[in-house]
Amino acid sequence: MKDNLVVVTGGGGFIGGHMVADLRRQGCSRIRCVDIKPLKDWFQSFNDVENVVLDLRIRTNCETAVRDASRVFNFAADMGGMGFIENNKAACMLSVLINTHMLLASLKADVSRYFFSSSACVYAADKQCDVNNPGLREEDAYPAMPEDGYGWEKLFSERMCRHFREDYGLYTRMARFHNVYGPHGSWDGGREKAPAAICRKVIEAKLSGNHQISIWGDGTRTRSFMYITDCLKGTQMIMDSEVVHPINLGSSEMVSVNHLVDIVEGIAGIKLERTYDPSAPKGVMGRNSDNTLIRQLFDWEPSTALTTGMERTYAWIYDQYMARERGRGARAVA
Repeated sequence: MKDNLVVVTGGGGFIGGHMVADLRRQGCSRIRCVDIKPLKDWFQSFNDVENVVLDLRIRTNCETAVRDASRVFNFAADMGGMGFIENNKAACMLSVLINTHMLLASLKADVSRYFFSSSACVYAADKQCDVNNPGLREEDAYPAMPEDGYGWEKLFSERMCRHFREDYGLYTRMARFHNVYGPHGSWDGGREKAPAAICRKVIEAKLSGNHQISIWGDGTRTRSFMYITDCLKGTQMIMDSEVVHPINLGSSEMVSVNHLVDIVEGIAGIKLERTYDPSAPKGVMGRNSDNTLIRQLFDWEPSTALTTGMERTYAWIYDQYMARERGRGARAVA
């Protein structure tokens, strides 16, 4: 892999940017990083990487992106937290063009390995009606009843990967990500997910002296959150494995939104008055990752403690917040 060209799509985003950084650390000398955003808006960028701005919804751009590539990590998608995906269903579903055209282009370019980042949003809604969710198993995606918009796109794209493997022999691997979080990602503006949003709200409350926080829903809904380094390790393990079907990649440490706020308050050393917004986007009642299969296959599962990951995330968002208050953004460039 170190001498072959690796393509990372969505490379200006959160997970893709971290993947590029990790590949560089491993000594990978040929990396093409592709994103639709202008380079100045990428969360991380690297001067020794081929950075390309392309709209991958267009097939010819996908062919340009994968030219001469050996491996492809496809993280590109129009997505965000619950507030974004509930209000942008059509935009989320149009991401199906990205994976479809990337598969066609990868087949044409004779790409040796192709990874697709799916999501826990593919799981059937009737399996997520209880806050005490014991964990979603891989087979719980069917009969199909995924998250409207974003979840349907991910489930359809999984099937596309499967049939490109079965019909055309393209090496495809898939993981269902469960709420990935960490530094160098969205933390404001509407696309941020719960961990980052809560960090920002706590920082705002602490610095402003207005010790209040607004929480979407009633705070009882439950989720598990996977730290970015676990996501990177699991993704590369799955890419190099013989596992052809989608597999859970997520922490099994499930917490309520209220407890997530408790954790961030503890990091910040503050206690806030909570108000609840029942009209805000909330998602399913309970979602957790059943890691039985990934433990059986790899003798491993994501294990970074939520408190540890949130401390790192809070510290990075705090620095970003303060940089913005001083009138300048802080973007990682190496």
